[in-house]
Amino acid sequence: MSEPELSHAGLNLGDTGALTQDQAENAIFGFWIFLMSDAVIFALLFATYGTMIASTVGGPTPASEFKLLPAFVETLLLLTSSATFGRATIAMKYDEPRRVLFGWLGATLGLGLVFLALEANDFATMFAHGAYPMRSGFLSSFFALVGLHGLHVAVACFWLVVMVGQVCAYGLDARVRINLLRLGLFWHLLDIVWIAIFSVVYLQGNIG
Repeated sequence: MSEPELSHAGLNLGDTGALTQDQAENAIFGFWIFLMSDAVIFALLFATYGTMIASTVGGPTPASEFKLLPAFVETLLLLTSSATFGRATIAMKYDEPRRVLFGWLGATLGLGLVFLALEANDFATMFAHGAYPMRSGFLSSFFALVGLHGLHVAVACFWLVVMVGQVCAYGLDARVRINLLRLGLFWHLLDIVWIAIFSVVYLQGNIG
């Protein structure tokens, strides 16, 4: 049994011609540029948070507001979602039955939505304690960093739903495969950013 033709890491475009292969390379490279620009934005927000963490002006502090257990559960959810998306990519790459791909994408979406629900509950609890963005520089920088990440996760969940619709409408043609791979890169970047948030924001806040 011959091995499938693998023209790009994470993709099995089959016999689609040199033009499609070049388009795949350009699409993935261009998306990497976008991801790096997004990473720069998060790096700036991390730097801002680091300079503002002590600016509580007598209000809520990291130690009083950050709960390590919920943040740890949210971390596990995102890490698991990265694994399920990776499994969906394998299902796409090796042309496994469509229901397998949909199952792993559905699991990824479910984990992402649960993460967003838990994070929204965390924010609501902080608001109930009077810890809202305008209260201090520390809280402004916290909500800017963590809130932007949450917004990215929400966009990724919506994008995932759109991709399921594209698979249903167009099948797994080259364009859909490329779009799924780009979504996977985006999803994995959000997991990496969250690990940094968990380490720098939540762990440091509880230790402090």
